[in-house]
This record gives sequence, C-alpha cells and structure tokens, in this order.
Amino acid sequence: MKTLALGLCLAVLAAAPAAQAAEPLNTLSATEKAQGWKLLFDGKTTAGWRDFKAAAADPGWKVKDGILFVEPNVARDLITTEKYADFELTFDWRIGKLGNSGVFYHVIEEGQHAYETGPEYQLLDNHRSEPPLEQAAGLFGLYAPAKDVTKPVGEFNHGRLIARHGHVEHWLNGVKVTEYEIGSADFKAKVAGTKFHAWPLFATGATGYIGLQNHGDDVAFTNIKIKVLP
Repeated sequence: MKTLALGLCLAVLAAAPAAQAAEPLNTLSATEKAQGWKLLFDGKTTAGWRDFKAAAADPGWKVKDGILFVEPNVARDLITTEKYADFELTFDWRIGKLGNSGVFYHVIEEGQHAYETGPEYQLLDNHRSEPPLEQAAGLFGLYAPAKDVTKPVGEFNHGRLIARHGHVEHWLNGVKVTEYEIGSADFKAKVAGTKFHAWPLFATGATGYIGLQNHGDDVAFTNIKIKVLP
C-alpha cells in the first residue's frame, strides 16, 4: 500500500512541473521575442486577418478562450493583412471528426479562391481515408507526408512551415514530414499532372498572404506565430 501511495505521489510531482511550465496561449516568450517571432493571432480578436478579397474578417470566424474557429459553411477563407516572403510559421490546429482544412502561404489575390495561387499545408483527420497526397501535413495534391504523426481527433497538433528561397519544409508534432523546392523540375512536373495546372499563378508568388481555409468542417487554431527569415 505504501509503495502504491509513493508511486502516485511521484507521478503527481513529475506532472506538476510540466503543468506549471506550460506557456499561456497566444503569447511570446522572451526568447521568441529576441528571435524576432511575432503573433499572428492575439487570442482575442481577428485583428490582422481578413477574408480573401475582402476588407474585414467574416463574422463566421469566432474567437473563444484563446482559440480561433470557424462556423462551417458560413465563413470564407481567411488571410493575413500582411504579406510574407521567407518565413517560419508555427501554429496549433485541431480538426473535427473526418474534417478537412488547410493553411495556405504566398497567396495572391487573384482568381476566386486562395488555393488557386497558394500552396496548401494540409490539415486532415486521416481517418477520412484520403489518398497519400492529401494526408495531414503534406503539400496538398503534390507531396505526401512521409508518415502519419497526427494526434487523435479532438487534440491539438503542432504545425510548422518553413519557406526560404523556394525551399519549403512541412513539420508536424516535431517531425519533418515533407520538403520540396518550388519551381524545381520535379515541382513543375507534379503541378502539370494535377488540377493546379489550370491556374497559371499557382505557387508563383515570391511573397503573399498566409491563409486559413474554411472547407466546411470543424477546425480550430491557436498559437499562430511567424518569424520573417532573411
């Protein structure tokens, strides 16, 4: 009995530092500030964001308890008010059961949708059984993730996207799952074999907006941070 009690006590003590060390949502540590990180989401409003081809964010994008979420089938895709060229982006995302969404980058405001110009870091409940090229954390339709490292539906995943001089890396929960070179022969060949070839401006922007997709499914974001790279 004493052994069991001691074990429980040690377990509680082991968990306590982790809980105490957890950073509040949507904040920057002193180290992050020194490194040049910036919050893209303040945890309270949609300031810094607007709808694609609109002046303001659609009211279908809501904020509650430090989390940004969308009312499916109501809001349009959301984009930043500022453009970014080379950057490192981190974000926590949670998808609903069998849900689908995405994070775009280098979006140009041409065409009818953000996906016509902006490459997409795919967000997905992989139980949806989409083909490998459409699995979570891959480059949608073009580069499949090397492995499935998603957390169970209902839990937040940690995404990381690095774009620098045409070289792009997708990370998920601390694991690099794919990388590619925009404009390379391999990249162009893959685009030519997909629906993206119908949109001549796809992946042509050296700079552009960051976008959050409303695909009509439950999706939520928090801790969206960006660091501009030289």
